[in-house]
Amino acid sequence: MKPLCLLLLAASLIATTAARAQTEPTPSTPAALSGTLAKVRDAGVITLGYRESSVPFSYLSPRNVPIGYSIELCKSLVAAIEETVHKSLEIKWAPVTSESRIDAVEKGQVDLECGSTTSNLERQKRVAFSPTIFVSGTKLLVKKGSPIREFKDLAGKRVAVTRGTTNEQTMQALSQKFDLKLNLLVQRDHAESFAQVVNGAVDAFATDDVLLYGLIAQSKGKVPGEYQVVGDFLSYDPYGIMYRKNDPQLAKVVNDTFQFLAQDGEIERQYKRWFLRKLPLSGTSIDLPMSPQLETILQTMAIKAE
Repeated sequence: MKPLCLLLLAASLIATTAARAQTEPTPSTPAALSGTLAKVRDAGVITLGYRESSVPFSYLSPRNVPIGYSIELCKSLVAAIEETVHKSLEIKWAPVTSESRIDAVEKGQVDLECGSTTSNLERQKRVAFSPTIFVSGTKLLVKKGSPIREFKDLAGKRVAVTRGTTNEQTMQALSQKFDLKLNLLVQRDHAESFAQVVNGAVDAFATDDVLLYGLIAQSKGKVPGEYQVVGDFLSYDPYGIMYRKNDPQLAKVVNDTFQFLAQDGEIERQYKRWFLRKLPLSGTSIDLPMSPQLETILQTMAIKAE
């Protein structure tokens, strides 16, 4: 090949390579942020939804600051998001209820919902969930000495439930299936439902067992009477942190973060802090060891997918 042809060929290759470099991202070029990550980066603020009385997952300290197991896991997520967007974020706290929480996430009013929310197929049509952080189920809270021992003892009785919960749906379904003719008194939040038992307005309060244990622990020395949790599990409720659906970048951060937290043992440490030690507000402990189901879930979560 003549020297002139070689020079022309080399020039052509250089030009083609330069053109590709301008149009094709290199492996080190980060993808443009989208969805929630772009939103919080641009605003410099991330909004976390919290519950006022979902002990020990998400509730208010004496200084009216959100605290709890779910709150701490959400803070770890915020730290991971900050690393991803390369920016420090201000946390804005927004109270949500069982009834308002899904709408708040779906409409962008909160970016992460840090509470005690069951992940199920119906809700997954509207929002996304983190890997499971806790496994619970519906049980009954009654005053000590009550003749109620299981759900069939509730026939014709008054039962408090919290609006917008899976427990409300569970009790409605049981009432219809077994013709219990339950008189369901629907309350705004768990504290209000518990208060109905305290003041004798209802015979029982039906919600996730761990929330009942938390309310009992918080109530010691503060409300009259003694209370107990009775009956078998009436539902299966795996909890997760909620965030907006169809947001693949945020989903990756959430899943990667929880895998790291499981590998590092941070989830187990937070569990011991909130379920086996004295709670900050009451000075009493729920004293609820981790279930075999959750242990297996965390072991599986820690395995890095190939």
